[in-house]
Amino acid sequence: MERQQSDLDRDRQECELCGKMENLLKCGRCRSSFYCSKEHQKQHWKEHKLTCKEADKAHKPEQAATPQPPGGDDDDDGSKHNSREKVSPERADSAGLTAATDADAPGEEGSNNTATPNGQTSSSPQKLATEYIVPCMNKHGICVVDNFLGAETGQGILDNVKALHKTGKFTDGQLVSQKSDSTKDIRGDKITWIEGREAGCEKIRFLMGRMDDLIRHCNGKLGNYTVNGRTKAMVACYPGNGTGYVRHVDNPNGDGRCVTCIYYLNKDWTAKEHGGLLRIFPEGKAQFADIEPKFDRLLLFWSDRRNPHEVQPAFATRYAITVWYFDADERARAKEKYLTGQQESL
Repeated sequence: MERQQSDLDRDRQECELCGKMENLLKCGRCRSSFYCSKEHQKQHWKEHKLTCKEADKAHKPEQAATPQPPGGDDDDDGSKHNSREKVSPERADSAGLTAATDADAPGEEGSNNTATPNGQTSSSPQKLATEYIVPCMNKHGICVVDNFLGAETGQGILDNVKALHKTGKFTDGQLVSQKSDSTKDIRGDKITWIEGREAGCEKIRFLMGRMDDLIRHCNGKLGNYTVNGRTKAMVACYPGNGTGYVRHVDNPNGDGRCVTCIYYLNKDWTAKEHGGLLRIFPEGKAQFADIEPKFDRLLLFWSDRRNPHEVQPAFATRYAITVWYFDADERARAKEKYLTGQQESL
């Protein structure tokens, strides 16, 4: 008898047809497969229907409480009709597509996640970390969590950042290895570093704490890393004049950074109008991942050469907060090299 797929086995945080990893929608019938659009769900239906029905049966108890459109036993050519509504390529959307967010973490089909007043699901940081972020990172090296803190908290963080920006303390972003005066041709952001205890940064400090909570629950499960520290928060602003950041790697030289964690603060952002996509080029894959810097979105990815990435030109003010987490062993080696003068800088 074929082994039943576990929740983690079913985790496919990418479009089943094209492999896109952003703005995914979940099949509302089986709740196990993801698509970037209804069109791709329809195109993939002939293959997907073989597993969709079996997964649908597994969710029958839940569907009794939340009715789903019924599906018939489709023939391969889609020609069979009966009194039950058929879920065919022409009607694939009748199975439903729902937005894939932190609430859609694998393994939560039977949970009682409900929306809190600020729009965040009640999923605990531990559940989000262990059942969604860990398998997603270990499989793809990239993970997107939408509606991370909710609209009210996100707005508080944005207010902190805007107030910081008005102080004029943001400076030009620097490169890991500064060897020329061409920095502005490479990156066009203005940045400031925040510990979290500064006056007027209370909401930013809360964000950093929530990031720390997630990483703590992930610790020991993210690749072979043992996370033992992080940087301060880098608050960055692209001023919206077409500036970006050319393709680069956060940690090209083994400085200890293992996970890049970015929180976005841009309301009503659309890449078509505003640009500013973060495009990641995962090592060994022909496809790239485009991440829109949408409000209350958290992005995690490996910091090393597995994930070269670029910020495409932004045509509206673009805010982000980035924290890098350190692997204990790599950071210790980097410090030793620095102290013995084997490399110029960390």
